[in-house]
Amino acid sequence: MKIAPILALALFASTARAGDLPDLNITPGSTDPEVTEANLKESICKVTHFTWTEGHMPPASFLDSIAREEIKQYGYTDENAKHYQMDHLIPLSLGGNPTDPKNIWPQVLVTKWSARRKDFLEQTLHDKVCKGEVGLKAAQEEIRTNWIEAYKKYIGDPDKHS
Repeated sequence: MKIAPILALALFASTARAGDLPDLNITPGSTDPEVTEANLKESICKVTHFTWTEGHMPPASFLDSIAREEIKQYGYTDENAKHYQMDHLIPLSLGGNPTDPKNIWPQVLVTKWSARRKDFLEQTLHDKVCKGEVGLKAAQEEIRTNWIEAYKKYIGDPDKHS
């Protein structure tokens, strides 16, 4: 029967691979206490997604200093830090903590669920939070627990756009 292999392939293609999602035991995420539902207009929504992120991004030297240790914690066989983006699980544009290692993980760069896709979701959720379409805590929790499912919910099938 040819349907079973096709079904198995389809299920594999739509699911995340190891490394596409952070290990929540290592990187559970953490938020910036300065960003709350009550001060959205004065914090993350005062400026664009990119301006807020740039103004709160820790120095590259800080991210570089934790990259190798986190790559080892994750058990990645490829230990080349250039193959990863040290990513904030809860993005800065949604009030993620910029310097807490519990909010930073080595995200594989070359995969279907790459950092580029997560960045697109981050901007989409930032816009929705700032428009009042999604609550801050809800957006933080959805991206924290499974950003791939959040992507599918808010953006749709990643194979239909780049």
